[in-house]
Amino acid sequence: MSMLEISDEPMMANGTPSGESVRVIKLARPPVNALNGELIARIVAAVDGSPETAAIVIAGQPGLFSAGLDVPSLLALDREGLAAAFVELWRAQRAIATSRVPIVFAITGHCPAGGTVLAINGDYRVMAQGDFRLGLNEVQVGLFPGGVIHGVFRRLVGGHTAQLLTRGALIDPATALRVGLVDELCDADKVLARALEVAGELCALPREPMMRTRAMTRTDLMALYGGPGEAASREREFGEMGAQMWFAPATQELLRKAFIKKR
Repeated sequence: MSMLEISDEPMMANGTPSGESVRVIKLARPPVNALNGELIARIVAAVDGSPETAAIVIAGQPGLFSAGLDVPSLLALDREGLAAAFVELWRAQRAIATSRVPIVFAITGHCPAGGTVLAINGDYRVMAQGDFRLGLNEVQVGLFPGGVIHGVFRRLVGGHTAQLLTRGALIDPATALRVGLVDELCDADKVLARALEVAGELCALPREPMMRTRAMTRTDLMALYGGPGEAASREREFGEMGAQMWFAPATQELLRKAFIKKR
């Protein structure tokens, strides 16, 4: 199973192909695009392995971007395996945050927890209107977002951070737009098309000024992940933090109660 659908869409300029392309990365792990270690690693490889593209769009399936981490499969891992899965999650966040090209998220529906963790690192977020939810609800199952996720979330929602994170709130698209968690809403069947339009609009701008401005406005985001020389230690710390939280008895009880079906 590929878990991702990857295609290159030609960019248009005045109705004609510009010679550049936008790479579209669609999550495709039925039934809910749950993020396990393998899918997360493939997202990292897809983002890092797009050297010839002018921009990237990351999308889900109709009605669903991702249901978040694949908790049942992660509950089956030992401490070392779980830490490794959290390291992959950190790598995915960093790959998106430090991408050399703009990344637009097409949030095609529900996008709680791990889905939101990925999306907040992008350049722009287009979300489907409708009865959908997104946000960071980790605290509800005994998990702690940690400093990096807090910092990335805070740069988008500002003064709303404290109450949203502390409550583990999942919010509707209109509220997400109001607080700055997403950048625009559109009809559910037009999300991917609009995300491609936004990517094209960015890339149609004079390239050097746009990229220099982009780098300037993302300095605070990049700083959260540290320099290249710090990557190994920071990802290890994130993995260890994840394992410590995950295996706390109270957290295990909450996770199993919420995600393991009773036979």
